[in-house]
Amino acid sequence: MKKIYLFIFALTVSTATLTAQNKDTKAADKHYDRLEYTEAIEDYERLIARGKADSYVYERLANSYYNINDTEKAATYYKRIMTDSNVDAESVYNYAQSLKANGDFSGSNDIMKKFAGMKPRDKRAQEFMKNPDYIPGLLNNTPQFTVENAGDINSEFSEFGGTMSGNTMYFSSARNTKRRDYGWNDQPFLDVYAANWTDGTIGSAELIPGDVNTKFHEGTVAFSADGKRIYFDRNNYFKGKYQKDEDGVNQLNLYTAELVNGKWVDVKPLPFNSSEYSTGHPCLSKDGKTLYFVSDMPGGKGMADIYMVSVNADGTYGSPQNVEAVNTEGKEVFPHIADSGTLFFSSDGHPGLGGLDVFKAEGGKITNMGVPVNSGGDDFAFMYDEASMSGFVSSDREGGKGSDDIYQVAGIPPCDVNMMITVVDGDTGAPLADAKVDIFDASRNRLGSKMTDGNGMVEFMGECDMNYSLTAEKAEYESGTAMASSSENGPYEVRIALNPIEEIIQEDRVVLEPIFFDFDKANIKPQAAFELDKLVQVMKKYPEMVIRVESHTDSRGGNRYNMQLSERRAQSSVQYVISQGIDASRISGIGKGKTEPLVDCSGGCTDEQHQQNRRSDFIIVKK
Repeated sequence: MKKIYLFIFALTVSTATLTAQNKDTKAADKHYDRLEYTEAIEDYERLIARGKADSYVYERLANSYYNINDTEKAATYYKRIMTDSNVDAESVYNYAQSLKANGDFSGSNDIMKKFAGMKPRDKRAQEFMKNPDYIPGLLNNTPQFTVENAGDINSEFSEFGGTMSGNTMYFSSARNTKRRDYGWNDQPFLDVYAANWTDGTIGSAELIPGDVNTKFHEGTVAFSADGKRIYFDRNNYFKGKYQKDEDGVNQLNLYTAELVNGKWVDVKPLPFNSSEYSTGHPCLSKDGKTLYFVSDMPGGKGMADIYMVSVNADGTYGSPQNVEAVNTEGKEVFPHIADSGTLFFSSDGHPGLGGLDVFKAEGGKITNMGVPVNSGGDDFAFMYDEASMSGFVSSDREGGKGSDDIYQVAGIPPCDVNMMITVVDGDTGAPLADAKVDIFDASRNRLGSKMTDGNGMVEFMGECDMNYSLTAEKAEYESGTAMASSSENGPYEVRIALNPIEEIIQEDRVVLEPIFFDFDKANIKPQAAFELDKLVQVMKKYPEMVIRVESHTDSRGGNRYNMQLSERRAQSSVQYVISQGIDASRISGIGKGKTEPLVDCSGGCTDEQHQQNRRSDFIIVKK
């Protein structure tokens, strides 16, 4: 599989440490710097065979394989440089992406933590650290679409970017073998093709007539509402002039053409093009007043950002504006605006399944489209018509006909279930009004919050066949939880009983459900936070109460280390309670190490017994 889309942003590849170049790498470096990765791979591998490889060679070889999307070989060579103190952070990120694409999610997470340590302010790192175990949720979510290979429209070469105008489908393809090969991946340069579309059946494809296609790359297209103007991206080649930047790289630029007598003519460049950076991936809003595109122009957030620019009635353009809400330090590419205004795009910067994933930005929230729209490969150029609930996505996933293939997408009508939650007093069964109920998805993302009515009830709308968790809380009651699994047979009813807060107050302590810590860890887990919230409620009800937190470890590890670990655990609990509004003078913590186990492990213990010893007790110092 080949990352054909990357020709658009040639300068985004990592170049490693230039000072490591030498006379032995000169030939390989020349191919690499010209983005001729297949030739570069051959040269760098010859250096390895001759015993002249070092971290510089391995990094460039790994990047070369990564850029032609051979993630297995890329991972092999990235692995060799991970202990190098000078390893480039982007190479670390690419290694994590490669492992993820290869299905090694655990290994990918470990490398992403290394990347986060190197670039803690990077949005990619921050999003990952918020929820490092997000992948099972993406894989297990109920599919919202069906995805099927578009069949004969695809070839052994690269096809991508399916776009509709009237009854005609337009796309890009490298199938024109009359073109010379492109050094990136040894496929012919791209052209724009058109095919008739009849009731979901795609006819034979032909080069579009006129002046759009040249001997260089022509990529994705967009159309005015009347279908008489086309926006397209092309190598910086206009009126016979092929322009390069100061480093000798030819960038991508945006152009328009007009439909006259069945041919696309009068090609014109857009005013914000440049020979020093790329502009591409055009997308037009429904009213034709806003053009979205992608660029690596100076001042952006990442390697490739999505921009928007006004299209004025007199044919002029405004100043491009960075769509900052969706962009990361990685690549955000192939924007598509649905008629409703929802922005779809592809990214390797937001949490995904490997390579590019398709995302949607709606109401300030960015959502991964999940499987089967996304896969472990590159998934991009998503186009969706909300009226017909159909569209296209391009992908180099396994099982395709060639390099990148076009897939037909069909939306599955949403299946919603009404979930009715009743909150009651655990002693009397009486409904509790004004109790706060929160609903979470399987990854503990809060989806909504409501207050119960006079009958102690709230309602949430959930998706079919999804697992949700619910929490309910009310002053002077213990918080309560429940699980909900929605199905098509709804409505789904859930009852949550809250016990009066007094029941967890004993003579000398506040009794919570056990607060467990992971082995060798001191961080507050979600379950622990939920229990500590009960302690906070007690202390708010009794403002004179003073608590001492006593934390314990299991019997594994040395005495000194365990005492220090338990102290950290006690202080973690203390700091959490203080963060919820309790004065610091009312709560303290002390570590007990392994001196007071609940279970004697001198003769050996199970993991469950060890966990029982990793606990915290909440002693009442003053009532």
